[in-house]
Amino acid sequence: MRYVIIGAGAVGGAVGGRLAQGGCEVVLVARGKQYEALREQGLVLQTPDGPHTHRLPVVNGPEALGVLRADDVLVLSVKTQDSAAALAAWGPRPVDGGGTAAERLPLVCAQNGVESERLALRTFQRVYAMCVWLPAAFVEPGVVRADGTPLTGILHLGRYPAGADDTAREIAAGLERCRLDAPVVADAMRWKYAKLLANLANSIEAVSGVLTSEEGIALFRRARAEGEAVLAAAGIAYTSPEEEQRVRADKIRFEPFDGSPRGGGSSWQSLQRGAGTIEADYLNGEIALLGRLHGVPTPVNDVLQERANEAAREGRPPGATSVADLVAAVEARVARTASGS
Repeated sequence: MRYVIIGAGAVGGAVGGRLAQGGCEVVLVARGKQYEALREQGLVLQTPDGPHTHRLPVVNGPEALGVLRADDVLVLSVKTQDSAAALAAWGPRPVDGGGTAAERLPLVCAQNGVESERLALRTFQRVYAMCVWLPAAFVEPGVVRADGTPLTGILHLGRYPAGADDTAREIAAGLERCRLDAPVVADAMRWKYAKLLANLANSIEAVSGVLTSEEGIALFRRARAEGEAVLAAAGIAYTSPEEEQRVRADKIRFEPFDGSPRGGGSSWQSLQRGAGTIEADYLNGEIALLGRLHGVPTPVNDVLQERANEAAREGRPPGATSVADLVAAVEARVARTASGS
């Protein structure tokens, strides 16, 4: 198998680097300064077991790769807001022996949220869901750090919408060659919905800073409670924190290895880089959508979605709004929701 990593940022770079370290064939897909840096200096993956530099093939789009191979695995690791464009670009690409990528190749959605799988299944016939537990950060163009130890990440993998097959097991075997655990499960989306609940903190972290205060943690608990109520109303199953903890055990711990302070997650990093977009529509916005579909008010997640999008549009740095101001905005929305206005 050849792994084509569509979106060689934090997660894509960490997964691609570990695959390469395990002897797998890897192609990285990137844009802009990241593409230029990867071509010029290679991928530098900083980990607790040392820095690793990987000189891998790099392309800036499917045209540069030409006809795809029949043994290619497409790993989609862009942010969900960029999924539609990536799927439109890669789906029609010809595959050696006939047919297109959408018809023949497996596509793995290695992303937060639960929307990309639905988007992919509209055109791709072989879609796989991956729940990503992998603390990683984009440091600078060409450099990615992954702080997980002794494993870099745990990646639950299965067919979408459900099931497991030999292709999933073969993909997992490649992932597990170097410091990645990839359990193949028939209910990968159950794991992804649990991760969605955890990711409801991302907007709080991006807007008001890394969650360390009791006020911020309490706000996350309220957002999560809304999420749990919405999933219950929709009849959507998700793994419990206890089940997640049993699986993780001591397999993966977050241990900064150079004394630097801990940064935030993926949404925090989007504001830090000035990306101009953020994934809130597919995290807090997913809860808001399900709430509207099933008649469950979601004022906390509504505000978090709006404030995160506003910060991204206006180019604010992470943590520019105090937790107190964010809580005040939430309280005002809760009051309006309660009054029916």
